[in-house]
Amino acid sequence: MRVSDLRLLDVVNVKDGRRLGPIKDLDLDLERGGVKGIIVAGPSRSWGLFGSGKSEDYVVPWDRVKKIGVDVILVDAQDLPEFDTENDDRR
Repeated sequence: MRVSDLRLLDVVNVKDGRRLGPIKDLDLDLERGGVKGIIVAGPSRSWGLFGSGKSEDYVVPWDRVKKIGVDVILVDAQDLPEFDTENDDRR
């Protein structure tokens, strides 16, 4: 599977079924030749006319990726602070 194919998939938290967003990039360990994590695009912070609001990207560690399917990537983001469900306005 290519990185370009992964970017078409949605990332979903297996603990609560929430869609976290699309993959923006991969965090690679170039010295060891492995994947350290996936970078998920965060929500836009403003409602700019052309979507120019800046967003903060989130890194999901590779060991939290549970399954890569045909349509989605399932991750366990239960206790990652950037995906805190209690203080989230993306619902």
